[in-house]
Amino acid sequence: TCSLLRSPKGFPKLKNDTFLRAARGEETEYTPVWCMRQAGRFLPEFHEIRGSQDFFTTCRSPKLCCELTLQPLRRFPLDAAIIFSDILVVPQALGMEVVMVSGKGPVFTEPLKEVEDLLKLRQKVDVTAELGYVFQAITLTRHSLEGKVPLIGFSGAPWTLMSYMIEGGGSTTMAKAKSWLYRHPEASHRLLRLLADVIIDYLVGQVAAGAQALQLFESHAGHLGPQLFQDFALPYIRDIAQAVKSKLKEEALPLVPMIIFAKDAHYALRDLAHAGYEVVGLDWTIRPQEARAQVGKDVTLQGNLDPCALYAPKEKIGELVKKMLESFGTQRYIANLGHGIYPDMNPEHVGAFVEAVHAHSRHINKH
Repeated sequence: TCSLLRSPKGFPKLKNDTFLRAARGEETEYTPVWCMRQAGRFLPEFHEIRGSQDFFTTCRSPKLCCELTLQPLRRFPLDAAIIFSDILVVPQALGMEVVMVSGKGPVFTEPLKEVEDLLKLRQKVDVTAELGYVFQAITLTRHSLEGKVPLIGFSGAPWTLMSYMIEGGGSTTMAKAKSWLYRHPEASHRLLRLLADVIIDYLVGQVAAGAQALQLFESHAGHLGPQLFQDFALPYIRDIAQAVKSKLKEEALPLVPMIIFAKDAHYALRDLAHAGYEVVGLDWTIRPQEARAQVGKDVTLQGNLDPCALYAPKEKIGELVKKMLESFGTQRYIANLGHGIYPDMNPEHVGAFVEAVHAHSRHINKH
């Protein structure tokens, strides 16, 4: 249960550190597994808790975030929990209004249209004042997990957040946001820098609150080509890893493993492998052996089962998992999907995925 009465620190001792060991490149007896969007819409109990309540109101309730984070762990033997939140809390902290529209997703009431609109954003953000509710949710959840598995914190990356702030929601082309990169490169860098600075403080705050690993989501990397990525995404991705680590050191906080997940950015895997992250997350559009060859031996890989594979019969899911583990190898590897779980997925099939990873990786390790 998620009661708010525990002391903020003095966290319970961690019982299963397999995920953290794999992230750091240490040997594990089996391959750890978690799923992006494991706390969420595919679980009936999620809808019971959320009811008809507004999505972002849920995000602002530490008790509800804690409960939603714990739900999948009651069903599946996952090796990590990820805090229930959303990447768009960062644009909100900058003063933008975002509403979740049923059947449509997030919508910004006033997206950025002109360069002058940057002046409407908060130029200095006090993350504790604006995003303290996420920190409270993390601390509460870390206690409520009772050391069962590590807790992952996360943020969207600057380019992905910028694209939402300009498009005003989802987009198939990102043409409005990309036109800024071509037409207003200086203003784009100003916005990306502002976002990066907030993200750095936000991620450090999450570790101070109890997060034991961090994932940066560059979900819209696929809309950029190699050049735009190199100019407008990679420098900030690198900078975030470096700055978070140096601030954690300064504040005598634990140096937690960091994961970069840049969806559809296989053109940048080599660069991402040297961007300062312990783990590189992969979508399903790259062959495991190819990814391994590009990132080398010093980085852990995470991913990359096609989420739609979970629609297959359970035996088939087992076969796909076995093949994936044989391709990646069971070490320096964290099993996951290549993107989040879809809302209409059968929870039993998610369970079959998790159990197949454990069973097959143990078997491969023994033989």
